[in-house]
Formats: sequence, C-alpha cells, structure tokens
Amino acid sequence: MIAEDAGLSKKDAEHLLSTMNAIIRENLMAEKAIQLQGLGVFEIKERQARVVVHPRTGERTEVPSKNQLVFRPVSNIKDELKKV
Repeated sequence: MIAEDAGLSKKDAEHLLSTMNAIIRENLMAEKAIQLQGLGVFEIKERQARVVVHPRTGERTEVPSKNQLVFRPVSNIKDELKKV
C-alpha cells in the first residue's frame, strides 16, 4: 500500500520501512522517545517492582522492575477510537 500511495517501487518502499524501523529501534534502545507525526509517541518506561498475589493460593510473589515499550496516541486518534 505504501509503494502504491507514494508512487515508489516495492523495493524502495521496503528499504524505506526497514530503515525507519532500524532508526526507531536504535533510538528506543538509547531510551529516546520517538514521535510519529499525527500518530503518537513510542517510548521506553521503567515499570516499578511490585508484589502480586495469586488469587487462588494467596501466595505473594515479587515481580522485578523492567523496561516496557509504551505507545501514547495523539488525542484525535483517541477520540476516533472511542467511536469504533
């Protein structure tokens, strides 16, 4: 679809997407937020360590902190999704 809409060959569109993915991945690994205009922001956030309780046994287990990929859509997309 990108190749058709942008008037590119499929090979050029694939190269564009793979380059874009590499740049996004590289920046996320460096813990930099990535903003995609009109879509939203990808960023890495640390999820704090916490204690969870198994609902049946009541056993408490500590879950260690970890980095998590988070996406925050722009507000107009949030509004459109509410209508779906």
